[in-house]
Parts: sequence; structure tokens; C-alpha cells
Amino acid sequence: MTDDPIRHADPSALGRRGRLILITLCGATFMTGLDYSVVTVALPEIGRDLGFASPSSLQWVATACLLPTASLLPLFGRVSDMVGRRRLFRVGVALFGAWSLTAALATGPALLIAARAGQGASAAMITPTAIALLTAAFPEGPRRTKALGVNGAVLSLGFVVGTLGGGVITSGLNWRWTMLLLAAISALVLLGTTTVPRGTGPRTPARLDVPGAVLAGIGLFALVYGISTGAGAGWESPPTLGSLLVAALSLAAFLRTERRHPTPLIPLDLLNRPTVKCSGLVGFVTLGMCGGTTVLLGLYMQDVLGYSALATGAGFLAEGIAALVAGVLAARLITALGRVRTMSLGLAVQGLATGAMVLLPAHDGRMLLLVTSGAMGFGHVLAVVSFLTTMTSGVREQEQGTVAVLSQLPQFLGGIGTAGLAAIVTVRTDVQASSTDPGHALLDGLHAATLTAGLICLVTAALPVLLLRTAPPDGSSQRARGRARGPVRPRIEEDAGP
Repeated sequence: MTDDPIRHADPSALGRRGRLILITLCGATFMTGLDYSVVTVALPEIGRDLGFASPSSLQWVATACLLPTASLLPLFGRVSDMVGRRRLFRVGVALFGAWSLTAALATGPALLIAARAGQGASAAMITPTAIALLTAAFPEGPRRTKALGVNGAVLSLGFVVGTLGGGVITSGLNWRWTMLLLAAISALVLLGTTTVPRGTGPRTPARLDVPGAVLAGIGLFALVYGISTGAGAGWESPPTLGSLLVAALSLAAFLRTERRHPTPLIPLDLLNRPTVKCSGLVGFVTLGMCGGTTVLLGLYMQDVLGYSALATGAGFLAEGIAALVAGVLAARLITALGRVRTMSLGLAVQGLATGAMVLLPAHDGRMLLLVTSGAMGFGHVLAVVSFLTTMTSGVREQEQGTVAVLSQLPQFLGGIGTAGLAAIVTVRTDVQASSTDPGHALLDGLHAATLTAGLICLVTAALPVLLLRTAPPDGSSQRARGRARGPVRPRIEEDAGP
């Protein structure tokens, strides 16, 4: 199949086949982003319908999906290099649809939680392979940057649509339709995988670092579990402290094992590259602070302004629209400014917008809320696209699967940011509770947390330009190689796999 002629005239044009591939891979991204937010909105109705015993047990509907996704990412990143990324992607999408259908038909808490765990394991197959397939399909340069921009915008859109759509669906129908929607999307994505090209390169030799996979899985599982349950159980409770201790010991043992293993799960020389380390830090900060602030904005709208669940979902529209705009403009900004400067710009915009939320009032705060959340979403997506572009640049084909895993880990470890901001809210609210009413005490806590998040983003914004040499505008390195080696024809690179 040949590419559209426009792709040779315009290096940033995706081409007809490229657009089909991008729609498929972004469909998977949208599906996994939609999953978490749509279920979170539906939790109260799920609890009433299936008879969950307590709010803490109901929270497992969300946590049961998150834990296997985070803990199995390194394993499936390696497996994708062994069995073929397209094959594992298709298996993951098919299983995600099957587990979503099982969740829709669940008759009790146990079956629903089991189905949610299955969805999480399937998402661990989908998430890294989607990024690896995307970076393999679009060569480094303007087209890859444009594709990553669309992918980042779609991920944010999935959250917003899930928050708003979850309220609409559960209000007009019932929560089971949210699971049926996920099953329908997975069927469409599975159909679209026929557009994803077969590979021409050799696969990685089929040797799995079993000790590394076990230690990484245990460490990430314990870390995410401790973060997810710490606020409810108490940060000083034995289960929370025990899980965090297990996480620290397992991850330390993992790093020690990787130094000695001949074919490590995550090569330490790759992990120590400045572009990977700095981009990973930026990803951790932008995802953690944006995710945590978004949770706080939900509290502000519902507990301070008194919004309904549906109105709260609508309150996130500005963030979603701004994220889409940023995804469209990201490639142009990276071409003009370079990856590093765009990364810093995105974090700075996110930091300023988040810090400005300290001005949110106790009444009539809708306009300032829309402006600040929209600016936060815009800066966040710029930071996400530029950190992904930086991390995946200059990576060999056999490293794409591992880099895809590393690029997705900040999304799950960003829960540390959410937990930290929530802790600030709790402490500050408790301090103010004796001198003011509950609404104003909570608002004061939210102000303290958003100001902290803004300052963290602004400090981190300086790191890329300090730690990384300013990258040239995207695509210039490819043009330089083209002058040295002759004309470079844009092409769809095909990944190893059946």
C-alpha cells in the first residue's frame, strides 16, 4: 500500500493510511482513559445496585483495575518485543472487551471486581504496545510529534468525556451501560487493528527476565496499593507502611537484579539516559500535579460550589477543549521551539494556571474555574507531548517496547502527586476547622494544595533547559541526515509481529 502524495510534499502530513493507524491507536488510548473516569462517576450507583458493604470496599472497583495495569506494564512491554507488538495489542483489546462485557453482566461485588482486574491486566497489554506501535509507524520527526499530540489530546478527552458521560449515562440509564460502551469501543478498535502494519524487523530473542519481572511487578503493585489506600486507611497504618516498605525493598532488589542479568527487563543504561530521566521526571510531575488538581477541582465544585455530578462533569469541559487545542498545536510549537523549550513552556503554563487557582472563591467561581482549568489542560498536554517526543527520540527499534513502558509509568506513579495534594488539603482543612465553617476550611485547604502544585510545576519547568541541551526544532535532525545520506522518504515503518 502506498502513501498519499501529500505526505511527500508536507513532512507533517500523516497520509490516509497513517490516519487510519492513528485512529485505531488513539481509540485504544481513549478507551483506557475513559475507563477510569467513567467508572469513578458511576461508583455510587454501582454500590447501591450490587450491595457493596462499605465505601472502602466500593473503592476496589477502581483500585482493582489500576493495580494490575501498573504492576504488569514492565512485563508486557518485554513480552511485546518477544511475541510481536501488534499481536499483543490485539489480544489486549479483545480481552478488554470481554472483561468489560463481563463487568456489565456482573451480579455481585466479587464478579465485578474480578472483571475490573481483568480489564486492568488487559490495559497493561494495550498501553505500552499502543505507544510502541505509534512510534514505529511514524518515523521520528514532525509526523511522530503530530501523532503524539493527537494521542495526548485524546487521552485527556477520554477523561473529560468519561466524567461528563458517566453522569449522563448513570442518570438516564444505569451504570452497566458504561461497561457496554467500553465493550463496543474495544470491538471497533479491534476491527481497526487490521490497518496496523505487520513488521519486517526481527523480534527480540525469546528470553524473559523472570526475576526482574517478578520484582518489578511486586514493587509497583505494592507502591500503587500503598498510594491508593493510604488516604483511607491512614498513612501511618500498618497496611500502608507495610506496602510502601515492600515496594521500596522490591524495587531496590529489582535494580540490583537488572545490573547482573544478561537480558534485563529494563536495561539500566537506557534508564540512565539524560533524555529518559529528565523526560520521566517531567512526565511524573505534569501527570501527578494535573491529575491531583483535577481531583481537587471536583471537590471544589461539589463540596464548595454545590454542583451536581453532572454539572461537575460539565465544569471540566474547558480543560478538555484546551487539551484538544494543545494537541493540535503541539507539533507546530515543537517544530518552532524544540522539544526541550516546549516541555518547559508547557510546565510553566500548567504551573501558573494551577497556582492561580488560589484565587478561586467560595461563590460564583465558574468563570475563573473555566479559565484556570483550561490553561492548566493546555499546558499539561504540551508537557505530555513534548516529554513523550523527547523520550522516544533517538531510540533503537528493539528499545521501543521498553521506552513505551517507561513513558507510561508516570501516568500511574502520578498517584503519588494526588495523594500528596490530598494530604495537604486534609491538614490545612483540619487546622482551619476550628476557626471557620467547613466550606471555607475546605476551600483554604484546596488553595494551599493548588498553590503547592503550581510551585512544583514551575520549579520543574526549569529543569529541562538546565539538564538537557536544547534540542533542535523537530525534524531538523532528520533533514540533516537526509542531506548526508540522500533524500529521506517519509514512510510507515512496520513493527515486528504477525
